[in-house]
Amino acid sequence: MRLVLWLFAGAALVELTGVALAWHPLQWIAKPLLAPLLLWYLVRKAGMSLIGWGLVFAFAGDVALLVPGLVPFLLGMACFLGTQVCFLLAFLRRAPLHPAAAAAYGVLWAVLNILLWPSLGALRVPILVYSLALSAMAAAAAAVSRTVATGAALFLLSDLLIGLGAADLDFPARDLIVMTTYIAALFLITTGSMSAVAEGDRAGRGGVRVRG
Repeated sequence: MRLVLWLFAGAALVELTGVALAWHPLQWIAKPLLAPLLLWYLVRKAGMSLIGWGLVFAFAGDVALLVPGLVPFLLGMACFLGTQVCFLLAFLRRAPLHPAAAAAYGVLWAVLNILLWPSLGALRVPILVYSLALSAMAAAAAAVSRTVATGAALFLLSDLLIGLGAADLDFPARDLIVMTTYIAALFLITTGSMSAVAEGDRAGRGGVRVRG
């Protein structure tokens, strides 16, 4: 199954090259492969799960966001809302929400929405709802493992940078950073979740009580 991860790395490299060069044909080829390749790896190694369904939604969101315009953007956001809900439920099954992480991400969610609210226009409410699910996912990930928590934090950072673009707060290489952090987030969440499940199974066989 290492071949699948090498294919994922290749698709990621092609996608990032397409973003860096602003060459959309490369992005159309590579971006729709990212989530399915991780899904293939996940299913072959551990079977279908909520993380897998999150990747299905991510694939749909990636395709939608390749199309310019407000309607595809909202459709992509709706698909990624499905991703965040699936990931959130998967993480909560592994471990209870940590109050400190919930408080930290809750404050971050409130502050960012207050700051960006005047510049978001018609996207205010959709981003408010989506970012709440995203922040809850990241908070729940903090109790699963360091790898998963890092991936969730990178997912939040990636989408925050998209939000800055929606608020007309652009800067050089923003798109490249968005995709780099997003790709890393999907990889860390998928592989980290698989490791957390495997470690929990080993602990359970050893007679140690596992949370969730």
